[in-house]
Amino acid sequence: MADQKGGEKAKSDDKKIKSGELGEDYIKYHAFSVAEDLPLRSPKIGYNYLPIGGLNMEMPQPNSEILSKKAKIAAALRAVLPYDAVIDDPSETRAYECDALTAYRCPPMIAVLPATTQEVSDILKICHREGVPVVPRGSGTSLAGGALPTADCVILGVAKMNKVLETDYENRLIRVQSGRTNLSVSGAVEEEDFFYAPDPSSQLACAIAGNIAMNSGGAHCLKYGVTTNNLMGVTMVMMDGEIVEIGGGYLDASGLDILGVICGSEGQLGVVTEATLRILPKPEGARPVMIAFDSNEVAGACVADIIKAGVLPVAIEFMDRPIIEICENFAKAGYPDCEALLIVEVEGSEAEIQDQLDRISAIAQQHNPVELRQSQSAAESAAIWLGRKSAFGAVGQVADYMCLDGTIPVSALPEVLRRIKELSDHYGLRVGNVFHAGDGNMHPLIMFDANKEGDLELCEAMGADVLRLCVEVGGCLTGEHGVGIEKRDLMEDQYSAEDLEIQMAVKDVFDPAWLLNPSKVFPLSVSQSRRAS
Repeated sequence: MADQKGGEKAKSDDKKIKSGELGEDYIKYHAFSVAEDLPLRSPKIGYNYLPIGGLNMEMPQPNSEILSKKAKIAAALRAVLPYDAVIDDPSETRAYECDALTAYRCPPMIAVLPATTQEVSDILKICHREGVPVVPRGSGTSLAGGALPTADCVILGVAKMNKVLETDYENRLIRVQSGRTNLSVSGAVEEEDFFYAPDPSSQLACAIAGNIAMNSGGAHCLKYGVTTNNLMGVTMVMMDGEIVEIGGGYLDASGLDILGVICGSEGQLGVVTEATLRILPKPEGARPVMIAFDSNEVAGACVADIIKAGVLPVAIEFMDRPIIEICENFAKAGYPDCEALLIVEVEGSEAEIQDQLDRISAIAQQHNPVELRQSQSAAESAAIWLGRKSAFGAVGQVADYMCLDGTIPVSALPEVLRRIKELSDHYGLRVGNVFHAGDGNMHPLIMFDANKEGDLELCEAMGADVLRLCVEVGGCLTGEHGVGIEKRDLMEDQYSAEDLEIQMAVKDVFDPAWLLNPSKVFPLSVSQSRRAS
C-alpha cells in the first residue's frame, strides 16, 4: 500500500514538474523515478537522508549558494564545450541520477560530456573556481554508488572519450581514452592474438575509467591480477585543471611512483582521461573442469586445497544451490543437482592443460564430489561457463537483489559460507553465492522484494552484517566494487580513526577543497570538517 501511494504521489509530482507547477528547486532536492520507462522502486527514497541498514547514512545537504549559480556555471561550461555536451535540463539530468546501485537516486545539477583531456581540464578549472563538487562517471556500472550524484554537483562523464590512442605489440601495451569499454580494449587487439586480462562481469559496458577508480578484477584475476596489476600509466587531470602524467609504458617512467595510489581511489584524487594498459598474448588454449559437491563447506575446503597445492588456475568460480537452480532454469547449461559447484579453468599448451586438470581433479576426488566433468571441447567449455556468465541476469529475472563485494582469506571460505547461511535464516532473506573463490572475492546476492515495505532496509542490514563478517575473519569490505556510498559507513568497522586520517590526508594533497566525489568512501561525520572548509 505504501508503495502504491508513493507511486501515485510521484506520478502526480512528475505531471506538476512538466507543467511548471513544481520548479527546479523541487527537482534538485528530491530523487524519484516516475517516468514510464523508470518505474518507481522505492518511494521512500529521497535525497538528503538515506537510511541504510540501520546505519543512518546521510547525504550532504545541497549547497544553496552553488544551486543559485546554476545558470552562470552552465554558461561558463558551454563557453569551453560544445553546446550539447552540457546537460542542464532537469528532465535530461535524470538520466544520470544513479549508477548500478539503483536503489538511491538524485539528479545532478549539471552533467557534462567532454571528448578530450583539455576539455576535462577546462571543466575542472571552472568547477574549482566556483567551488562546485564534481562526480566523475565512467559507464555508470558501479554497484557501490561510486557515481551517485548530489543535487549540487556536476557529473563529469567520460563516455565520449573512447578512442584507442596507441598500440604497441612489441612492448605489449595499449593506450586508450578512459571512456573506452573494458571488452573493447581486447577487441582492439584480438586480431593480433592479444587480450586485456581484467574481465569484470560488466565488461561489455564498464569503462576503463571506472575500472581504474574501483581497481576492478574479474573471473580471471586469480592468474592475471586486477586492474592495478595491468595498469602502466595514466593521464590525469587535477581538480584545479592541471594535467599530469603518472607512470607510462616503461618501467623507468619518470616522476613519483604513485600509480598504486591513483588506482582504486574512486575518483577522489583526479579525473583519469587516458590509460596505458598491459596487453598479453592469448594463451594457446584453455579448458575448465566442473566439480559438484553436496555442501558449500566441502566446496570451500576444496578451493583452499587447490590453492595450497600450488596449482595456479586462471579462474576458480563458486556457485551455490540457489544460484545453480536459478541459472539452470534460465540458461539450461546442464548443471547437476548439487549444493555447490566449482568451475576451475586452466590454460596453456594441451599437455599443460591436461596436467593441471588432472592435478585439480585428484584434489577434488579427495572431497567426494557429486560429479566431476572435464571439458573436452570448446562447446563443452562454453556450456560449463554458460550458467556462470548468466548468473546476475538470471537472478534479476526472479528477484530484486543486492550484490555484495567482500574479500576473505581463502581458508575462511567454509566458515563464512556457513555463517552467511545463518544470517540468511535470521533475516528471512534468500541468498545466492556466486563469486571468485580463488582469491576470496565474494559476491553474495541478497534477494528481496523492492515493492514490499521494509524489505530493502532488511536487505541492507543483512548486507552490512555480511561485510562485517568479512572483516571479522581477516578480510576486507571490498574486493573490486569499491566503497562508494554502499560501504562508506562501514569503513570504521575496518579502519581505526588514525587509518582514516592518513587516507584523508592523501586526498588533502590532491584535492584540498574536497570537491572531487566528496561524499563517498569516508563516513560523513569523519570528513565533515574537510568538506565544510
